[in-house]
Order: sequence, then C-alpha cells, then structure tokens
Amino acid sequence: MPSLTVAIERFPIAGAFTIARGSKTEAVVVTARIAEGSVAGRGECVPYARYGESVEGVAAAIEALAPDIANGLDRAGLQARLPPGAARNALDCAFWDFEAKRDGRPAFARAGLPEPRPVTTAYTISLGPPETMAEAARAAHRPLLKLKLGAAGDPERLAAIRSAAPDAELIVDANEGWSAADLAANFAACAEAGVTLIEQPLPAGADDALADLARPVPICADESVHGLDSLAHLAGRYDAINIKLDKTGGLTEAIALARAAEAAGLSIMVGCMVATSLAMAPALLLTPLARIVDLDGPLLLARDREPALRYEGSTVFPPEPTLWG
Repeated sequence: MPSLTVAIERFPIAGAFTIARGSKTEAVVVTARIAEGSVAGRGECVPYARYGESVEGVAAAIEALAPDIANGLDRAGLQARLPPGAARNALDCAFWDFEAKRDGRPAFARAGLPEPRPVTTAYTISLGPPETMAEAARAAHRPLLKLKLGAAGDPERLAAIRSAAPDAELIVDANEGWSAADLAANFAACAEAGVTLIEQPLPAGADDALADLARPVPICADESVHGLDSLAHLAGRYDAINIKLDKTGGLTEAIALARAAEAAGLSIMVGCMVATSLAMAPALLLTPLARIVDLDGPLLLARDREPALRYEGSTVFPPEPTLWG
C-alpha cells in the first residue's frame, strides 16, 4: 500500500524578494512524497499567507490524508477531498510523479499535453527605489523582465528601468497595489515603457473597476484567479490569467483551467511562487499552452535542491525524470 511522508524545508533567497505586500529572505516549502515499494513520487508547494495558508496548517492538511492514501485514495479522488490551494498542489503533483514512475510513461504524455521544450522564463526584479530597480535590470541582462511594482512612484520606476534595459521585454506585477485613482497614470506609464502585460493591478474583489475600461496594455489576473470556479467572473475584466499550481491545487486542475481559459479567449501565463526546481517541474508541462512563462523561482534562491532544473541564462529546460515526472 502507498505511504505518505511530509517535510518542511527552507531555502535561502539570494538577497531579498520584495513585493508590494512585503519582503522575505527565505522560501519555506512543504513537500509530499508518495511511495510504494521502489516507486516514489514527490510534489512541492508554498503555503501563502495571502490566501489564509500557513506552513504548519498545510503540512497538517497533507498529513491528515495519509490513512486515505494507504487505503487507496488516488489523484482523481484527491480533487474532492481538498480545495484548490497549496496542500492539494503538493499531493496532486506527487501523484503525477508517482504515476509516471510507476507506469514508465512521462507525465506530459499521461496528461495528453505536448512534450515540453526549453522556454524563456521571465526574471523578477524586486520592488525598490527607481535607481535600484534600474541597476538590477541593467545587471540582469535578461530578455524578459518581470517588474514588481505597486507603490507610489511606479511611473518613475518604469521610466528608469526602460532606460536601463532598452531591449528587454517587460511585464509588470502590481500585486494588488494600485487603486482606481492611480490606474490611468500607471497604465499610461506602462504603455510609454512598452510593457507587454500588467498583472493584478487592483485588489482581488475590486475587479469590477476594470470592466469595460480602456486598457492600453493587456491585463492579467493573478490573485483574482485560483481554480475553475473563479474563471467566469473575469470576463470583460481581464485579457489573460496567471496559472500557478499553488493556486489551482495542482497540475490536474491547472490543465483544466488552461483549457477553459483558452476557450474563453484568455491568454495564459504560467507563474510560480519562490520555490525550488521541484515546484517548477510540473508547471513546465503547461508552457506549450502559455504566452508568458514566469518560472524563475530557483533563479532567485541562494541554493536549489538536487537534482535541479537546468537553467542557461533565462532558458529553462524540461525536468529529468530523476527530479519529477
């Protein structure tokens, strides 16, 4: 019978990771491991306080299902046992990995997805003073930069960064930090800087202000989209959605969400929390469906787990089976 083990692990961030809601210096992840005989599958998640999650609570929610897994609970049954969120993500991805290794068939093939190829990921520039962000953008030498904004002075930040990195494609993540009052000025600054996409400009729940609003730059939902049931409210308010496995509760619902978003005419961005290669690996299966890929979590860490994904600059390669899938 399958067994389940759960671990809490900490990985230092290189410097600090700063967004509109605060700053942190380490990534705290919860991993689930499902094993039977010589076969084992793993999944990793990042509990997120913004969504009412804690490390201890997520670990406990996963551990509570150990008897059910021993008695035959599978990935299909898991979907009804836990809601979308970090706990289900770790278990869902562990099941995918377990099934792939048990059956000798890659996870992408089991999911009916195209084989993932090397892709360009965004590289995140943390929120800071304009000159600090501009220097970080200049030093990064990356083709695609994700700018953390959401504070007073964002137009100045954008101008400074564009001057420092004139050839980079820019996407902006306001992390719910803008308001209806400053939306027009910030939109105009993004358009002037040639920004490709703006993530979550307003707080989740304030989406109605985006309805029928002239948008000089496409707008992407992040905190406003989780699982399938959150998609309907986005019509007329957003042009794209950011799919993160920690929000959907794993790869299973993420695939369904991506298909539904495509049918609704929404572009897809595949994103991540700050986490290790084990968390990025299953998300890479969605990249053939995505317009923008933001899977730079390991690039922001002082150390990754081993084995790790292969990154060459901003190019990330599909995982080897020893890591996942």
